[in-house]
Amino acid sequence: MRALLVGIDFGKGDYAANLDELALLAKSAGAIPVATITGKRSSPDAAYFVGTGKVDEIVQAIAEYRIDLAIFNHPLSPAQQRNLERKLGIGVVDRTSLILDIFALRAKSHEGKVQVELAQLQHLATRLVRGWTHLERQKGGIGLRGPGETQLETDRRLIGDRVKMLRSRLEKLQRQRETQRRARNRSHTFSVSLVGYTNAGKSTLFNTLTKAGTYVADQLFATLDTTSRRLYIEEAGNVVVSDTVGFVRDLPHQLVAAFRATLEETIHADLLLHVVDAASPVRMEQIEQVNLVLREIGADQTPQLLVWNKIDLAGLEPALERDEYGRIHRVFVSAQTGAGMDLLRSAIAEYARKSQEPASPEMLDPGVTAPGDDVSRMTNTRAQ
Repeated sequence: MRALLVGIDFGKGDYAANLDELALLAKSAGAIPVATITGKRSSPDAAYFVGTGKVDEIVQAIAEYRIDLAIFNHPLSPAQQRNLERKLGIGVVDRTSLILDIFALRAKSHEGKVQVELAQLQHLATRLVRGWTHLERQKGGIGLRGPGETQLETDRRLIGDRVKMLRSRLEKLQRQRETQRRARNRSHTFSVSLVGYTNAGKSTLFNTLTKAGTYVADQLFATLDTTSRRLYIEEAGNVVVSDTVGFVRDLPHQLVAAFRATLEETIHADLLLHVVDAASPVRMEQIEQVNLVLREIGADQTPQLLVWNKIDLAGLEPALERDEYGRIHRVFVSAQTGAGMDLLRSAIAEYARKSQEPASPEMLDPGVTAPGDDVSRMTNTRAQ
């Protein structure tokens, strides 16, 4: 499917990196980006989001490049999407729908599929302003996988009933996770969760640490389902390590809400390994985006260790850094080559041992332990 990417610069954030990410998202959904339309505005146009002049430019590009789908790097209102589809004569997908579609592609487990369907239905329900007329000529494809193909004639009441049933299922799965966590707590097993921006290398790190066979691919959201493995570390004993879904800019709120049961593994973890792509030029922005989601799900007070991965691509050496209180707060590794993994294991062991000790006054100071402080303390010039 040949796609046209549309990105408007409103003067906020890293516009170029955001647009590059849209291309990766489109490829992950199975589209082939063949052209990009950009522009600058102070605010979105109420009718078409981009204004009539830019719409004419998009129409010309559609004819020139034989475009099948227009993908906007912004959330569109139902009216804007409907107006654009009528004017352009092709399907229009916004960033939220695109991410939901990728999740629908990646979900493999029962829990993952339930969570994705719930998020999709909640998103679709907001677009029932005048029924499904603006979707009738689309027969599936990007933005309409999963429930979108089977719910075209469904009204709000039926969607509401389905949403209630899905939420009930997720609550049951959440209770099962609670039972597993209580059993883990009774055995005093130290738990570690991997978090980070999508494609930062979490699953590769997880496999290298635990010798697991988790699916790894150079694509966004390769991992949706939380996978846990038991790891034995000398001087720390058994440790449970969990790999979780990656985060991304402007992660749809429906997804965060639907995946709360999965993401709660991070809330109840004893330690978060925040995996960072050390080779990414926008790594600091990605760190902040991850911390925003962690705050939204209530995991911002969980102890966090920054793991700068892919040092082989960034030209860095394995290293371990401590903060002003002598605690490890950053480790430099390459999950691909194995460099620095011994330092990471020793760091996990040190956190595990300290978790058994009474908390010191410094550890009780929320200003010291807040994950966001790790960002401001990054003074190592070689990595900036």
